[in-house]
Amino acid sequence: MSIEFLLTTLVICATPGTGVLFTLAAGLSRGTRASVIAAFGCTLGTVPHMLAAITGLAAVLNASAVAFQTLKYLGVLYLLYMAWNTFRDKGALAVPEAATGQAPSARKVITSAILLNILNPKLTIFFFAFLPQFVPSGSPNGLVRMLELSGIFMLATFLVFAVYGACAAAVRNHVITRPVVVTWMRRVFGASFIALAGRLAVQNQ
Repeated sequence: MSIEFLLTTLVICATPGTGVLFTLAAGLSRGTRASVIAAFGCTLGTVPHMLAAITGLAAVLNASAVAFQTLKYLGVLYLLYMAWNTFRDKGALAVPEAATGQAPSARKVITSAILLNILNPKLTIFFFAFLPQFVPSGSPNGLVRMLELSGIFMLATFLVFAVYGACAAAVRNHVITRPVVVTWMRRVFGASFIALAGRLAVQNQ
């Protein structure tokens, strides 16, 4: 494993996107445990893309405009759905009221996180273009090497996202005790999901 791979992986993982946004929201709304669960779900969401890249499905996705556009717009719709739930104070990003203690289950949070990453065709193409660069051409253990690098990428994703979530959880008490801050937090996260949906919608292969 090269230092170039580690540095590139860390930069990619640390760059804010849907997964980071989702994990930050979980940490702010429900604390460290929820953010770790969200980070775990986002990490699991990379598995289908990794498998697609290893098996060559990414090539099909990259070559087929219809397949790419279909998956892309499903992702756009899901991001808009997440924004709608955020604005309505429901779903995985809701801040539970102290009196009720209601919060979405770990399964629901993980499912939402996985869907966020699955419905992102760029992630599949990223795996297809990124990982092979660090596997020597003609290597007899190319598949094993791809799996090793994918595992490292997934571990880095989980750790970086968990750190983001823990930082958000550290200031949680300063947020949830102030209704105005909570309201604006929901608006910011909802608007951010809409912005991410718009960015995905205009992206080409």
